[in-house]
Parts: sequence; structure tokens; C-alpha cells
Amino acid sequence: MGSSHAHRKLACLATSLGSSRLMPFTLGLNTRVIISSHPDTAREILCGSSFSDRPIKESARALMFERAIGFAPSGKYWSQLRRIAANHMFSPRRISSLESLRQRVANDMIKNVQFEMNERNMVELKWILKKGSLNNVLESVFGSNLGVEGEKLGSMVEEGYELISEFNWADYIPLKFVDFSGVKKRCHKLAGQVNCLIGRIIKERKKEGNVNTKNDFLSVCLSLPKEDQLSDADLVAVLWEMVFRGTDTVAILLEWIMARMVLHQDVQAKAQKEIDTCVGQGRHVQDSDIPNLPYLQAIVKEVLRLHPPGPLLSWARLAIHDVHVDKFLVPAGTTAMVNMWAITHDPTIWKDPWAFQPERFIKEEVSIMGSDLRLAPFGSGRRVCPGRVLGLTTVQLWLARLLQEFKWSPLISSSQQVDLSECLKLSLEMKNPLVCCAVNRVHVLPN
Repeated sequence: MGSSHAHRKLACLATSLGSSRLMPFTLGLNTRVIISSHPDTAREILCGSSFSDRPIKESARALMFERAIGFAPSGKYWSQLRRIAANHMFSPRRISSLESLRQRVANDMIKNVQFEMNERNMVELKWILKKGSLNNVLESVFGSNLGVEGEKLGSMVEEGYELISEFNWADYIPLKFVDFSGVKKRCHKLAGQVNCLIGRIIKERKKEGNVNTKNDFLSVCLSLPKEDQLSDADLVAVLWEMVFRGTDTVAILLEWIMARMVLHQDVQAKAQKEIDTCVGQGRHVQDSDIPNLPYLQAIVKEVLRLHPPGPLLSWARLAIHDVHVDKFLVPAGTTAMVNMWAITHDPTIWKDPWAFQPERFIKEEVSIMGSDLRLAPFGSGRRVCPGRVLGLTTVQLWLARLLQEFKWSPLISSSQQVDLSECLKLSLEMKNPLVCCAVNRVHVLPN
């Protein structure tokens, strides 16, 4: 479980034991686990009320996530958070209102790509995508990128990812007084820094007043009716989670997509032809164009199938009472996982599962929003990712802008070719950053 390929190893183990539908095992001394590598049992786990809670690691608890949407236990408080998020952060109207921000960030990323090509004749996309994603989420949550404070918060996110993705035996061995690798100490220190920084931002915003006239999530939360207001401590946890979960996921997925574009020049050319036909060369791609770009949408789906950002660890659920799954009794307190990577690479479910073929999603409509458990990258059921539509909207627009502006190709040097090796941390990342070339295709007039 501490391996960077745990999803692959567990998939192989389930196949060899004939336990793809359900495989039980134990972590540490007393942590019972079941894992599903099949859509049927995955649906029972993710969509049933019996697994409505998440097990929370020591690092996640120390980093305040048990008071945020992702890990808060089901109940009145969790329902309140989901309602606030659905109505004020991820509503269709809210997502639409943020298009101008997404376009500005896309413009900045394109300028950074051009700068890198002029200076180095190559582009390492990872830092450009991460910077763009961070600025995008900071402005949507706080109304600005916060300048120096935003950079500090970005560094805190990086450290938080490192801490929460680290396999910690303290989560599975009842020796709470032992701090393996100093993880607990580092988490408490980081939580203090987050509390101080975000707490100060909240206090300053309250002093400014006029929160009803602003569109960022913090202002919206401060302007809620009294009965829906969150305490400052809970608001810090919610805002921190928004930044934490909203920064890396988009950047990681886009890097995988662009790696595939560099490797599959025919697919890239077909997507660019679709964009040129639909949009033309006189303006930038807009959100309203995306429904008319089915092949581009198919590319995103195929990358989500081959490289699901949360292949395993993001899917953990906790049985809140005894329950039967696939006719087997699962005791209360059991951790349940879904190996989405195993499902999306199963040859009995997908034809040629290792091949990169976006066309498969042109031939067959497959929803990725949680209703079809053959491909549910954002989860399903009550704990489905609340920001899935916003994330997908952002990825599709930025991908379209990058393909409209540049032709992407591999470097000439054989030592810097595209490497699809994986590294499972909190998300499934590229082990080695994508380095490639980008050449301007056409001069696109500003909107």
C-alpha cells in the first residue's frame, strides 16, 4: 500500500485470486479492508447509504479535513457543507460566471509557454499548469491570487500533498504516541500556518465589509443567512480544502492529456481540425463551444480512463453498520475501496483497454459523472466530488485553448522523450514531468 503502484499491484492480486468483485485483506493489526475491482460491487459501495462515511487518516485529521466536505462524517454539518458548495461554489450559474477568470488564466499559461519556447526552445508544462491552476482556484475562492500570501499558500498545498499521501503505519497500528517519520508533528505545524494565514484573510475580509457585492466564495460564505453561517474555524477548514483539492487535480489531468497529445500526433491533429471547423481562427474557444467539440471531450474521457487521477486511495469509504456486499457480510468499521484503475483496464469491460482510442467514446456515449461505474473518475453516490463539473469545464476549456494556439511535438533528444511512467501519491501523477515543444499554429485574434 505504500508503493507508487499500489493500484496496479492490487489489480493483479485481485485477478490472480479471482477476487475482482470483492477482495478482503487486513492492513496493520486490525484495519479490515475490502476492495472492489468491478462496476457492480463498486456501485454497492459508492451508491449505498451503508458506506456514507470516510475513514480519516491521522494526517488528514491533523490538517483539519475532518471539518471539510471530503472527510466530514455524514450528518447535519456535512449536509450543510454540501448544500453551500452546490448552491454557491459549483452551481451552473457560478461556473458560468467564472469563465472570464478561466480565460485570463489560459492567456497567462499561453504567454508562459511562449516565453519558455523563446528562452529554452522547450516547455516543461508541469509548473505552468500548476501555477495556472493555483491562480485559478485562489481567485475563485478569495477574489484574487493574494500575491505573496498566495505563493505561501501554494507552498503549503505542496507540503500538504506530500504529508497526506505518505503511507503512515500509525494509521494501522494502535501506537498513537509514536510519530513515524515525524508526519504528525509536521502536519500540526502546517495546520497552524494554514490557520494563521487563512484566518487573517477572513478577518480582513470581514473588516472590509461589502461582501454582498463580491463574487468570490469567501465573500459568499460571509454573506450567507445567519442560520447557514460557518464558524471561523470551520470556514478555514472549508477554504483550505477548496484550495488543496482544486489546485493539483486539474494540473495533473491536463499534463496527462498533453502527454498523450504529444505522443499521438494524429489525435492532436484531429482535435485541432475540429476546433478550427467549429470555432475558426478569429476568436478564442469559449465554454459555449465545448458541446460542439465531441472529439475533444472524448480525448478527456479516454485520458481519465487510462490515467484516473484517483485510481484507488481517493475512493475509501467506511461501513457505518454491518452490511452485505455481493452476498458477503461486511462488518461495521470496515474500510471499502474501489480500484477504478483496475475497472478501466479490465479487458472484459473495455475492448483493447491499454490502447489510447478516444474514438471509443464517439461510438458509445459513456457518462463520467458517476452514473456509469465503468468510468467514474469523480466518484459516485452521496460522496461524489461536488466540484466535478467545474473541474471538467476548466480542463476542457484550457485543453481547447492550448490545442488552438500551439502544435505540440516531442523533443528531438531521445533522452527527453515522453515517459508515461506513473507515480501514485495523493493523485496519479506522471513520474517524470512532460517536456516538449510548442509551435504557434495561427494568430488567434483576441475576443
